[in-house]
Amino acid sequence: MTQDSKTIVHNAWKAFATHDFDQISAFFTEDAEWLAPPQNATAVFMQGPSHIIGRDAIADFLAYGFAKMFAKDVTLTFHGFYAEGDRVIVEETMTATLANGNAYENDYCFIFELHEGRIHRVREYMDTARAKTMVFG
Repeated sequence: MTQDSKTIVHNAWKAFATHDFDQISAFFTEDAEWLAPPQNATAVFMQGPSHIIGRDAIADFLAYGFAKMFAKDVTLTFHGFYAEGDRVIVEETMTATLANGNAYENDYCFIFELHEGRIHRVREYMDTARAKTMVFG
């Protein structure tokens, strides 16, 4: 299952980049969760939760909400995809131009937990202090 898990998550990232609600939602279980650090810059900027629950809510954020903060020039540099069974760890750096015109660059680590070939839970880690400085000054 390890290679299949990596492939699923790699293909999910491709779907995320399309900002197409239906393509994105197809990768998640109905009761999926996306957990990021409380009060992270994205959640504060969007005035939304840091713990998103449900396939539709996650797909809505990735399809529509993401671009409200990360306005243009979004680039992901992947440093590694690691898998064991139904868990996949992704290390990456994201750069972008924010809606306020500021440059953004931060390192991330995501842990994807799959259930029956779909993403059931994502745990997101990043440098929250650095992000707040870039977003809010």
